[in-house]
Amino acid sequence: MLKGSQTWVFEQHPAIISTGVVGGPFEKNGNIAEDFDKFHDDLWMGQDSYEKAQKVLIEDAVEVLLKKIGIKEEEIRFFLAGDLINQITPSSFAARTNQIPNLGLFSACATSMEGLALSAFLINYKGADKIITGASSHNASAEKQFRYPTEYGGQKPPTAQWTVTGAGFALVASGENLQKPHPRITSATIGKVIDMGISDPFNMGGAMAPAAVDTIERHLQDLNIEPQFYDLIITGDLATIGRNIALDLFQQKGLPIDESFFNDCGLLIYNKNQPVLAGASGPGCSATVLYGHLLNQMRKGVYKRILVVATGALLSPLSFQQNETIPCIAHAVSIEYM
Repeated sequence: MLKGSQTWVFEQHPAIISTGVVGGPFEKNGNIAEDFDKFHDDLWMGQDSYEKAQKVLIEDAVEVLLKKIGIKEEEIRFFLAGDLINQITPSSFAARTNQIPNLGLFSACATSMEGLALSAFLINYKGADKIITGASSHNASAEKQFRYPTEYGGQKPPTAQWTVTGAGFALVASGENLQKPHPRITSATIGKVIDMGISDPFNMGGAMAPAAVDTIERHLQDLNIEPQFYDLIITGDLATIGRNIALDLFQQKGLPIDESFFNDCGLLIYNKNQPVLAGASGPGCSATVLYGHLLNQMRKGVYKRILVVATGALLSPLSFQQNETIPCIAHAVSIEYM
């Protein structure tokens, strides 16, 4: 099961059998809008706070994935979810609604793959037969907590990124007795916390890139495979700045990974006409791109094997105010369509 020092190999190949992907009005005009299941037309979503609106995103995504296969909340064993907001309250409040036994998670923007890795582990060792996992973010709630409320209209440097308003969730289940191909989770590499001394909260891509490269390198070493084993290696939200740094670090380490099969979710979700500066970010970034766009691409035969490396900056408003640097982490999950 444990291969090398940081990688789990899942012999039972747990399957992703349903997904729910929900976005906001900005995502509706994005590059991969056709891969979302539902959009909200305003950021409030009928609520009186942005944090409550984020809870609605989660509830809607879970409702969508359950309706797709016609099962009820009572049939789900565990709910693994997280977000950026204080004490992950949107995820916890959504768990209050769905009444599924809950394990709250926090790896910042790497939470989506933390949840998928842990879900696959539990399923593989028969700790559960059905688990819902995912992550969410909301542009206005995250900006208010970590930077400035959007109402201020504060200027941002070109290294800054746009937090995705979206939730992506998956139903992970045993792969036994499935009648047709599904995306299967084959392995997961749990990352180490890496801190290169960056303290600028407007340069998340630069801060997170070393953690992504470290996890990718460890994944390849643990499994003794070449990068070309995958049709696509994709990071969570390094965006333009972080992706370029990662490509430079690959070259320095002698890893044969180039632009032809290395991409970033933060560069896929929006189109070139949207003012997102360096690209997208947020736990909802990798979650919506994977559970929407990338799995659809796998079903169409574009990719057979992918490695998804969600990246997270583990800062808080308090740590930033105390002049701390930004510790970062990346978790990788390999998915094969079979």
